[in-house]
Amino acid sequence: MTRFDPNAAASPDSGIFGLQGDPATALLVLMPVPFAATVSYGAGAENGPAAILAASKQVDLFDLQTGRAYERGICMLPEDPELRAAHDRARRSAVPILAAGGALPGSAAVAEVDAAGQLVNERVHAVVQAQLRRGKLPGVVGGDHSVPYGAIQAVAEHCGELGILHVDAHADLRPSYEGFRWSHASIMDNVLRGIPQVRRIVQVGVRDFSAVELEAISGAAGRVVTHFDQEWRRRGFCGESYDALCREAVAALPEQVYVSFDIDGLDRSLCPNTGTPVPGGLAFAEACHLLATVVQSGRRIVGFDLVETAPGDDQWDANVGARMLYKLCGFALLGGGPG
Repeated sequence: MTRFDPNAAASPDSGIFGLQGDPATALLVLMPVPFAATVSYGAGAENGPAAILAASKQVDLFDLQTGRAYERGICMLPEDPELRAAHDRARRSAVPILAAGGALPGSAAVAEVDAAGQLVNERVHAVVQAQLRRGKLPGVVGGDHSVPYGAIQAVAEHCGELGILHVDAHADLRPSYEGFRWSHASIMDNVLRGIPQVRRIVQVGVRDFSAVELEAISGAAGRVVTHFDQEWRRRGFCGESYDALCREAVAALPEQVYVSFDIDGLDRSLCPNTGTPVPGGLAFAEACHLLATVVQSGRRIVGFDLVETAPGDDQWDANVGARMLYKLCGFALLGGGPG
């Protein structure tokens, strides 16, 4: 058997990041979820996992911040064809509703989309739960931002009290957006309602939200702490360091942290084809510094997701997504992995 060379070009038949990953031996196991039925503007996030997998083979394995994370073992499971089929069915039902600006709950089409979302929740929960029982560190690669609910639920059941570091352009606190319970715009509302082990959600990068979501933040009694992008920029203009802002955000998190990373939390130039791009956002280096601050604080990343990467005609979105994914893997593993 040929000895693996981390400095060589990736083999065409290799797995994520060019590794020959084995779920039995890898410490970090990624689950691709090709589902994006409720995206309400740009489409294509269901193809994000496959595009990231392809682009990941161009990522150099040594990282200046996280070192040789690959040595601890990283692999990506195959896509579940039933989840792809669920996306196709639900998307056909969702498109007319989205075009009409939403529908009342109870319609047959809404029920079909919600059933598909529930199927995704159950499949993701089962896979992540199984990996946690094997001592693995789980990551989810979406798909739209509805898909990690089952992962967050499984991690919370396994680890107990935890916080979520939520990087996103949007607050995602809309209840049943456009009639869909499991909407990409409702993930954090669903978490607040359904996963009591989540003690606090700390949001960074938020710059697009409704009045209802602002009321939800204000009425959450400190369970949601939102760092609005505009406010961080204002404070930076007035002389506060970005490092101080990151340390303030991380200080509100408990010891165990789940990172939910929507790619549109980054500056739009880094993700031009994502479904709901918004001006502003984090530079790539700023996002990495935020993750580094979590690890440097002594907190432990117990799971994560990367969602809303939608490949366009070129490979740019997938390239950025693959590199952000490797950073997430590296920082999670740097913190010691699962307990």
